[in-house]
Amino acid sequence: MPSSNELAKAVNQRRTFAIISHPDAGKTTITEQLLLFGGVVREAGTVKGRGSNNFAKSDWMEIEQKRGISVTSSVMQFDYDGKRINILDTPGHEDFSEDTYRTLMAVDSAVMVIDGAKGIEPQTRKLFQICKMRGIPIFTFINKYDRDAREPLDLMNEIEETLGIETYPMDWPIGMGRQFMGVYDRHNHRVALTHPADENHPYLPLDENGEVIGDNPLAGEGEWEDALESMELITEAGSEFSAEKIAAGDQTPVFFGSALTNFGVKTFLETYLQYAPAPSAHKTETGDAIDPLSDQFAGFVFKIQANMNPKHRDRIAFVRICAGEFDRGMDVTLERTGKPIRLSNVTEFMADTRENVEKAVAGDIIGLYDTGNFQIGDSIYTGKDAIKFEKLPQFTPEMFMRVSAKNVMKQKSFHKGINQLVQEGAVQLYQNYNTGDYILGAVGQLQFEVFKFRMQNEYNSEVIMEPMGNKTARWINPDQLDPKMSSSRNILVKDLNGDPLFLFENQFAENWFKQKYPDVELTAKL
Repeated sequence: MPSSNELAKAVNQRRTFAIISHPDAGKTTITEQLLLFGGVVREAGTVKGRGSNNFAKSDWMEIEQKRGISVTSSVMQFDYDGKRINILDTPGHEDFSEDTYRTLMAVDSAVMVIDGAKGIEPQTRKLFQICKMRGIPIFTFINKYDRDAREPLDLMNEIEETLGIETYPMDWPIGMGRQFMGVYDRHNHRVALTHPADENHPYLPLDENGEVIGDNPLAGEGEWEDALESMELITEAGSEFSAEKIAAGDQTPVFFGSALTNFGVKTFLETYLQYAPAPSAHKTETGDAIDPLSDQFAGFVFKIQANMNPKHRDRIAFVRICAGEFDRGMDVTLERTGKPIRLSNVTEFMADTRENVEKAVAGDIIGLYDTGNFQIGDSIYTGKDAIKFEKLPQFTPEMFMRVSAKNVMKQKSFHKGINQLVQEGAVQLYQNYNTGDYILGAVGQLQFEVFKFRMQNEYNSEVIMEPMGNKTARWINPDQLDPKMSSSRNILVKDLNGDPLFLFENQFAENWFKQKYPDVELTAKL
């Protein structure tokens, strides 16, 4: 066990954040540029270029590469400027919001990427609300200013009015599109040029009055004059910078740039590291908070992923360490079962590549090779005092499909695949109470498509999926259950835990059931 000073130093070096955005805002491109600065990848060209094999390093799943989308959270770790950085790149597609919501429970801050031409989009708004609810700091990168974009003042106003958070522009764009000349970096007292005459000197220093020191190649340009005018307006009428408000999630520092051309990303990263928080206390189910510098190790499983290495057919449980230090080979208690588990095969991540880890501390994300011991939301800890962290968010499915194996001779691979994939939490598995048929539930159609693709490609099991349409899931107390209550309009099924529930055809069917069985209690719990 390290000394308290050593542990405190290690924990304070950690910065763990999620990148959130609407699809196509450039989230994965920014992630690659950050990895480039961390020395983890050697190139970060056009991400997922058509006809190219140059896929985003964080989009490791085959279906992500084929469709050019992120459908699962990735974890990447690197060192930069004396800090150990854990990035969680989240799926932007709304059908996979649940994965993102759980991931946001495992981070200490968030980076919100906004498309400069589109502004705040629906998925961005949803994810922002989760961050706001948790009170975690939010840093904003407005992307794609190398293309035609909206006026920056317009975007600032939209962020404040739509999201209800104060903005503070750390820099300001000088032009946009083909006339994007750079940014006026008020925080670092310099102008950063997109096309400097000398690549070794990309910055123009500013004096204390905000004027360029020495020759200014932008002098006389209309874009430069507009930027100066905007900076003067913002300085007089805008918000004052407040590190305290940032830490509380009440003010978001805003940066402008282009992830594709790698302009503005390094400035963002360096400034982010100055103000992003180190790991803080995590709440337990009882409302207490666990100090990250505690002698007692504790963490929780926020994600399970099968087949990150298809050759080995493995399954990884992602754990956010909330307190203490992990040592390889240590024994922990799994809170749900009370049973001890030895953590001997543990990895750190770089998207699809992994390294065995000997030690890790609060703030780090580690991967436990899982043979079926873990479930999403599980807490693990050392010591005699049990620790159970607060429950992770789960969504009740709205869309349902019957699923069966196309080839009855491949039932073994079918059952293995379906049981492993449902453990990841993107789809829910039910069985018809009377026939035993499998039924999948999800919040979006894309989840079914991904499931079908992965069953065939990862488990060599073709499946037949029959749409059942939208249903309303309501659980029933087993003591009140009579299987005769089931009908074509309220199908009786059981979930993975064996708990009974009805899938109601619509609100009318649910109301009819309540009138017929007024004493039966129905709940929307998971």
